Amino acid sequence: MKNVVLIGFMGVGKTSSGRMLANQLGFKFIDMDKAIEKKWNMTIPQMFEQYGEAFFREKEKEMCREIAEKKSVVISTGGGTVKDPENVSILKRTGKIVCLTASVDAILERTATTGTRPLLDSFEDRRQGIIKLLDERKEMYAQADYTLDTTDLSPLQVSRDVISFMKRR
Repeated sequence: MKNVVLIGFMGVGKTSSGRMLANQLGFKFIDMDKAIEKKWNMTIPQMFEQYGEAFFREKEKEMCREIAEKKSVVISTGGGTVKDPENVSILKRTGKIVCLTASVDAILERTATTGTRPLLDSFEDRRQGIIKLLDERKEMYAQADYTLDTTDLSPLQVSRDVISFMKRR
């Protein structure tokens, strides 16, 4: 079975469902942003602040290449990873890309805590910010091999659905 690459907006369940999915498959779970921070020993906000976005995107591409070489992994990508067509191509070589989605209301509820989502915190109207960002990323998410709405699903239900998809491929 190929690797599973989870993409999608904040609050759709990439981490919680990804961990459950990895557990169900007997795969290793990799949170790409956390792996980047660990490898370069600094947070992503620190990378942006000290070296700029181009530096971070370069490290992100390196991590894509490194992770794509692994077998039997569930990968939770960072929000901007699939903005780069080369990253998508790298990840598709050894994995299937699954886009998790959720309703605006579910995302709003799941990301309600301020201080943990700087991008959303920057919007005066959080709901409008989510709608705007989802619209901007629509084409990016359309690159997925499979899309699943997690609005009314538990991480266990999401993982079972993704496993069913993977077995059909």
